[in-house]
Amino acid sequence: MTTTTDSVPYADVIELGRLNTAYAQSKILHSAVETGLFELLAEGAADETVIAERLGLNPRLLGDFLRALAALDLVRRTGDGYVNAPRAAACLVPDNPYYLGNSARAASARHYAMWGRLTEALRDGQPKAEQAAGPGAFERLYQNPEAARRFLAHMDSAHALVGPELAAAVPWSRYRSFVDVGGARGHIAAALATAHPQLTGGVFELPAVEPFFDEHMAELGLADRISFHSGDFFTVPLPAADVLVFGHVLHDWEPEQRQFLLERAYQALAPGGAVVVYDQMLDDAEPDLASILGSLNVALVTGGSEYLVQDCRTWMEKAGFRVESGRRIRTIGSDYVLVGVKP
Repeated sequence: MTTTTDSVPYADVIELGRLNTAYAQSKILHSAVETGLFELLAEGAADETVIAERLGLNPRLLGDFLRALAALDLVRRTGDGYVNAPRAAACLVPDNPYYLGNSARAASARHYAMWGRLTEALRDGQPKAEQAAGPGAFERLYQNPEAARRFLAHMDSAHALVGPELAAAVPWSRYRSFVDVGGARGHIAAALATAHPQLTGGVFELPAVEPFFDEHMAELGLADRISFHSGDFFTVPLPAADVLVFGHVLHDWEPEQRQFLLERAYQALAPGGAVVVYDQMLDDAEPDLASILGSLNVALVTGGSEYLVQDCRTWMEKAGFRVESGRRIRTIGSDYVLVGVKP
């Protein structure tokens, strides 16, 4: 093996060296969210002294911490101190439509440590989340109202881009009703109903989610257009609607269970009805890093995984659907949408 300096790929050394410590950038973002920095700067410019006093931070690391945030274009330095950069103001200050703070908190509290056990998972094949999902996991989660509220808020922020993109990716003008199966507290359903006034919607979820759904729909002013359907989608018949949506649901389960759910959807739909599936599906012909990382994340959390676009097509066709369209949409996880129609 050659060791001459002329053969050293300096660009590769630099790139890999920086990739080796890329986790530090994530933690800088997480800590800025956890300390409340972006909320403070939303009030106006603040210098290091004010930031330290207001947030209870020690000055020793603060200067470099703020410089790092500036280098990441999350804050900007002004004559009066620091202010939020535009993308931080839009996405990291609460009450904005694309707020990602809940997602950052979840990543810091749960996913960061879980990814630290990736080597262990590669050896034993088991999920590594502190509370791995699986049969009964969501029922247990929803027994704790505060934990449930945090989880649902995290889901809303993580999927903030899905609703508008899904509203544009499906020919909704053909339809008058839909039900989002496993649709949490209705955030995606609300986006679809808002974008397409002819639609009435529904969410099919576990009974414990209903109070959170009612609260959210009341806040959005959509209680008269989106209804709640209670049950376990493996045991209770799916509600009647023109379209049934499975979003970030199939990836939690084994292939046999995915097939079963699509067959149940086919039975529930009238001829001409459609099933819409979106997940961070994989495409070996066009590898997408965000989707691949999403698949590993699901495997670490639930023991499930993402799946090939072609596999989903096969499951749909086996259930009886005619696969009509498919496309990747712009989301944090780079989701892929497939639409299947019942002849």
